[in-house]
Amino acid sequence: MFEDTIAAISTPPGEGGIGIVRISGPEAFAIGKAIFAFKRKIEEPETHRLYYGKVIDPDTNQIIDEALISFMRAPHTFTREDVVEVNCHGGILPLTKTLEIILARGARLAEPGEFTQRAFLNGRIDLAQAEAVIQLIRAKTETAMLLSAEQLSGRLSKEVKEIRQLLLSILAHAEASIDFPEHQDVEDVAREEVEKKTKESIIRIEKLLDTADQGRILREGLRTAIIGLPNVGKSSLLNALLREQRAIVTDIPGTTRDVLEESINMGGIALTIIDTAGIRETINEIERIGVERSRSVLAQADLVLFVLDVTQGLSEENKKILSTIGEKPCIVIANKIDLLESPQKKLQEMQKELAPKPLVAMSVLQGEGLADLEKKIIDQVLKGKVKPTESVMVTSTRHKNALQRALKALQELLNSLRSGYAIDFLTIDLYTALDALGEITGENVSSELIDEIFSNFCIGK
Repeated sequence: MFEDTIAAISTPPGEGGIGIVRISGPEAFAIGKAIFAFKRKIEEPETHRLYYGKVIDPDTNQIIDEALISFMRAPHTFTREDVVEVNCHGGILPLTKTLEIILARGARLAEPGEFTQRAFLNGRIDLAQAEAVIQLIRAKTETAMLLSAEQLSGRLSKEVKEIRQLLLSILAHAEASIDFPEHQDVEDVAREEVEKKTKESIIRIEKLLDTADQGRILREGLRTAIIGLPNVGKSSLLNALLREQRAIVTDIPGTTRDVLEESINMGGIALTIIDTAGIRETINEIERIGVERSRSVLAQADLVLFVLDVTQGLSEENKKILSTIGEKPCIVIANKIDLLESPQKKLQEMQKELAPKPLVAMSVLQGEGLADLEKKIIDQVLKGKVKPTESVMVTSTRHKNALQRALKALQELLNSLRSGYAIDFLTIDLYTALDALGEITGENVSSELIDEIFSNFCIGK
């Protein structure tokens, strides 16, 4: 338990109906009682109950605000410490002044994420659950919210801990063989058990890793770049997806000179859609800069919407852009099909040339094909896999990296085992895998990493 008491405003800055100042630590109750005048005489406040009264400055008896206060006794609190929450009116001055008199009574201002950090260090939640708190706060879609709530409930942690327990049982078999080297039968049984359980662990880790890219996109969103030659309908497509006239559209090639970025929610997936300047060779300095920025956006995109004019087909310039896209996930949009009398044959020829990239026929101007495009974008994310919350999903790059290191160590262990290496050498790989998995839940993590993770939180959480 910590010896100092911390306090912070836990609601966003600005005006609102309610604002909350939170106090946590051994002096929380004493400070709460000192700065609050109860409406009715209270000898000792009950835990987890709201009381009505006024916030006062103990030094001057000046009334700061009419408020509600709750006293929550450890360990049944978010931080597992004594916690007090003062519910003031949600204005900058009432909250700031309330915080000032709390700090004057001996509390110190909390660091970013320190309340959640204390919850982790006091054993209420593990590190993966702590990270889910900030993910939940920042969720942009219902899907991202549900994924974060699942992680906060401990679903990922449970799976990781089960795999870790499996590795500990492997370690027990290996060490038994080391302790009794004179018994060949003990080593034979140990090698069989180690191989069996290592394979099981590998399968379970691979299953988690299969969800990592999808999980990250569902949580963070999909960076989607609209790419193509000038005047093929890129800005019109952005406007159609947004359902508003956001980008300037003209018949003049090269109208878009800079990157335009907007966000939408598509079927529970957050899309950051980036309209770019038409990619072509140009001597115009301003347009050239726009083209360079387009190429940069293309390199960083999770998904590319490659728009081409169906009346021009796959020109050499379009083929150059396709080669730049390479193996990056891409949906090709054959726009302006309304200008063709019988587009079916043309589309079939294009699909053969583009395979396996999916092709969507559209007339952005007339609103044709938009629903088909949106369906293909969602399918591109899900890729036939299970829907979010149907299974455990990895949504963090940090967790993905730790799982990859654990997987590599176990694969090396398996190879060493099959090559006939002495079983005591295998424990090195086992400890490597255990340490990597421990980084996810916080059972094996440096103080520097803990500080880095919680520094991304807002003050008051």
